[in-house]
Amino acid sequence: MPRSVNHVASRNRRKKIMKAARGYFGARSKVYTVAKNALQKGLLYAYRDRKNKKRAFRTLWIARINAAARANGISYSKLIHALKENNIELNRKVLADLALHYPDTFKSVLKEAGIKV
Repeated sequence: MPRSVNHVASRNRRKKIMKAARGYFGARSKVYTVAKNALQKGLLYAYRDRKNKKRAFRTLWIARINAAARANGISYSKLIHALKENNIELNRKVLADLALHYPDTFKSVLKEAGIKV
């Protein structure tokens, strides 16, 4: 009795990986085993960096808020403490945007928090 092999499923599985590896350089887009490894690593980096992206943006926002706060004569930590004490619930993303694009509004937020500008 001849051996039964499901060539259709095997080919489709390989085609799926080769299609996903399009645009990769050299053997990474041509050779199945290399493409499979490259794709697996790429997906791993994508998963990891979706988490790291949030971390990186928070760091950027804090740096921007700190720079604007120090330009107005207060440290970042004292600013955040003052905002929490006065129940001003602006997140770091919004504060960073205000600090960068709307410095006058940022100063008015500082005044609301009871900080002398």
